[in-house]
Amino acid sequence: MKHSIFKSIWITIIPLASLVTACSTPEKLSRTVLPIQEPERPTYSELDVRNVETPPLFEIKAPKKAPNVLIVLIDDIGFGGPNTFGGPIQTPTLDRLAADGISYNNFHTTALCSPTRNALKTGRNHHTANTGSIMESSTGFPGNTGQVPNSVAPLAEMLRLNGYSTGAF
Repeated sequence: MKHSIFKSIWITIIPLASLVTACSTPEKLSRTVLPIQEPERPTYSELDVRNVETPPLFEIKAPKKAPNVLIVLIDDIGFGGPNTFGGPIQTPTLDRLAADGISYNNFHTTALCSPTRNALKTGRNHHTANTGSIMESSTGFPGNTGQVPNSVAPLAEMLRLNGYSTGAF
């Protein structure tokens, strides 16, 4: 009895191990259309599952040497506030981050938080993201419904679909 249980456990572990080790993303993968489509799997005519090799798991990974992406949005501070951009407020950590990476200083903002955040999150004009005003005062008018359309993907989602690990804090 013990021998047959051990044998069935071993038979289960082998295919799972091969699934994990055989995972990879092809290097010549087109990343222009998201989500990235899984390659077509072969069809099987074998009726006995014990005679079929497990196909490799398709997993999207970030490209080799892909950069880290960090977006910092600070409410209620002007562009000229932190000394990173020439202001009087000392921000040594922000200065180090900016010195080691790329800083952008040409971004359209509004006087309201929701439209600015959505524009930054999506990389699109705030009206394209349907946030012409703060979410609480959205209307039925185009560009101000407060419902971000599926055609406007957030940057974090685009990165996730390209194999990045993402988070918002």
